[in-house]
Amino acid sequence: MWHRLAAFIIRFRILLLVSLTVLTIVFGFLATKVQLAYEFASAVPVDNPKYIAYQSFRKLFGEDGNTIVIGVQTDKFFEEAFFKDYLALTHQLEKVHGVENIMSVPTAINLIKDTTTDKLKAVKLLSDNQETDVAAFTSTFYNLPFCKGLLYNPESGTYLMALRMNKAIINSPARVGVVDDLTRICETFGKKHQVKVHFSGLPFIRTMMASKVQHEMKLFVLLSFALTAVILTIFFRSFMAVLASMLVVAAGVIWSVATMVIFNYKISLLTALIPPLIVVIGIPNCVYLLNKYHADYNQHGDKRKALLNMVDKMGIITLFTNLTAAIGFGVFFFTKSTLLKEFGAVAFVNIMALFVISIVFIPALFSLLPPPKSKHTNYLESKWITRLLQTLTTWVFGHRKWIYAATIVACIVSFAGILRLNSVGHIVDDLPKDENVYQDLKFFEKHFKGVMPLEIVIDTRKKNGATQLPTLEKMDQLSDYLKSYSEIGHPLSLVEGIKFARQAYYDGDSSSYGIPNVFDGAFIQPYLSGQQNAGNSQQKVFTSLLNSFMDSTRQKARISVGIADVGSKRLPEMLDSIRPFALQLFDSSKYDVTFTGTSIVFLEGSRFIISSLRDSLVLAFLMIFSCMIFLFRSWKVVLIALITNIVPLLITAGIMGWAGVPIKPSTVLVFSVALGITIDVTIRFLVSYGQELKHESSISGTVRKTIHETGLSIIYTSVILITGFGVFALSHFDGTKSLGYLTSLTLLLAMITNLTLQPALLVWMGKKSDMKTPEFLEEH
Repeated sequence: MWHRLAAFIIRFRILLLVSLTVLTIVFGFLATKVQLAYEFASAVPVDNPKYIAYQSFRKLFGEDGNTIVIGVQTDKFFEEAFFKDYLALTHQLEKVHGVENIMSVPTAINLIKDTTTDKLKAVKLLSDNQETDVAAFTSTFYNLPFCKGLLYNPESGTYLMALRMNKAIINSPARVGVVDDLTRICETFGKKHQVKVHFSGLPFIRTMMASKVQHEMKLFVLLSFALTAVILTIFFRSFMAVLASMLVVAAGVIWSVATMVIFNYKISLLTALIPPLIVVIGIPNCVYLLNKYHADYNQHGDKRKALLNMVDKMGIITLFTNLTAAIGFGVFFFTKSTLLKEFGAVAFVNIMALFVISIVFIPALFSLLPPPKSKHTNYLESKWITRLLQTLTTWVFGHRKWIYAATIVACIVSFAGILRLNSVGHIVDDLPKDENVYQDLKFFEKHFKGVMPLEIVIDTRKKNGATQLPTLEKMDQLSDYLKSYSEIGHPLSLVEGIKFARQAYYDGDSSSYGIPNVFDGAFIQPYLSGQQNAGNSQQKVFTSLLNSFMDSTRQKARISVGIADVGSKRLPEMLDSIRPFALQLFDSSKYDVTFTGTSIVFLEGSRFIISSLRDSLVLAFLMIFSCMIFLFRSWKVVLIALITNIVPLLITAGIMGWAGVPIKPSTVLVFSVALGITIDVTIRFLVSYGQELKHESSISGTVRKTIHETGLSIIYTSVILITGFGVFALSHFDGTKSLGYLTSLTLLLAMITNLTLQPALLVWMGKKSDMKTPEFLEEH
């Protein structure tokens, strides 16, 4: 079959090359339409209870993660020049497209009792047409407990401004321009007054991450191209060999981006890795094919025969190496995570597309080119490679016991390291620790305890139940309990608004900021039942504020808090201690208490991804080794392949444990990716071993010849893969860095085991059995 395919490719080479070119041009046009993902794709399946609870919350109360916070720390905030400029800054930001409203110190609202009507009125502390009296403003503002801990931290002199953003804008490409406008305006203010302006909030973090993803995808593709081109030039010393390889992976990159458009996917942190991965994974195809072509041509000098033999001998190897690599990625499609599904689907399709491109393009193109010159095939007789392979052969035949002993010791030490592995994830896990985005997040955690949304929904199971005094008292007790946690910020709920109203009822006395009793509750009740919606814009703002913390039937109420990014280990511990207290307050026979919000859903997604990746790794093992059984038809050979590929994964996991690298989505991803790629080297070695065994009378002679025949291409492709994945270590994102250096480490270990442990086991298998030709060889 492969011989006929080779003849077909060479016969119709012009047509095939033109077809590939036209298809790549069409895909190139489609690739220009790819879009960035500006919202966190759901990592949690839609049938997950926490996801369902969060969607129910959003339906009732709207988005919880659409606020950008801006903070400054200064002791001159209420100095006239600074305060007036800060007020002007607020008005400037209000005009930025996408900003719906701003909560800040200068725009703070006070509630006062109208002595004429004996009703409450909401008024701005600083009216638009009023001359700024900073001293009077300061006195009034500091008398509002509602704002303390919410808009300012008196202990550290830190002041916060919260910008509520339009949902449609923050989930579209337009938000990049919006964030740029906000930062530009604020930084101009900061430079004038020599204060650092800090930014955070999920919309801001998402925007900065999306922009970095786009930048890094371009950078990694360029670096991958450049590094592989340099390595190929050093290896082949042939311009056309390098150019052909670059054209193959360039077409693969274009097809991969076009596939995202065809599947209606957007570029996320994961799918952004696919184009550079295509470069790294596609090059070994070219190296294997060209290496075989050059080796055959070197033997007999017949170009056509060498090309036919290249496809005939390497077709099956290239198909299965691409298939196993594709399976390593493709198993993610069978998870319930949208993020992993998209990554798995695009990776699988395009790794298999790489096989088609390379198996067609390489023989078709080189059939049109002159045969290689001697300088282009000199690498086949590289002295340093020959010495290295001879050293490896010496170890395999003379020091097998040392190889076995070293492997066993490494596995024991690795098992001890694996026991030290710790699973933890954070919402901003991948943010670089030394960049402003991360530092600013820590700034808000330090001064306001955090900005990550956590929501607690109280369902009273009856209409207007949320506005009854017993419920309000219980909510107040729960809010007080939440304040006892150093990681939880100022709770905001219906209760805070009611306390504010009670303070106004007692002529602004801050000591009256508390829950109404049976006497003053009658005065507050009209505001709770929505009977005083009419009035000025500030009055409507206050009523709207109250309503935003209740559903339309006033059966359900929410408590919103900003928490620190405590991680997937600490958050469940906190919730496990908060939940019993909440259930003690709210009798489960009368109330339902639900904990939800972006923080919970995101960390649930992190936990789910880790679990899915573990399952995917098992599935990848089963599918890849099913392919091995089909290909080799020998359980002994498959067992050797299994051991050869498990050992590098075990050692990597052990090193992670000893080095304190946590288990998180990016680090678990390493094992499935590395397995799919390292098995390629094993297949290359074993197929060549099988082909050589037909012509050899002994296992030892076959192993010796296989090391020297495949060692060159295995080392070259491994160096390319290690270097290609090493590029990811330059990322700004810790997760991408981990993927880079851990995968490179695993590939290095796999190269060593494939050229030492595997041949040693094959020799041992040959000596322990009297078989001359393994079962799998009869097919080849």
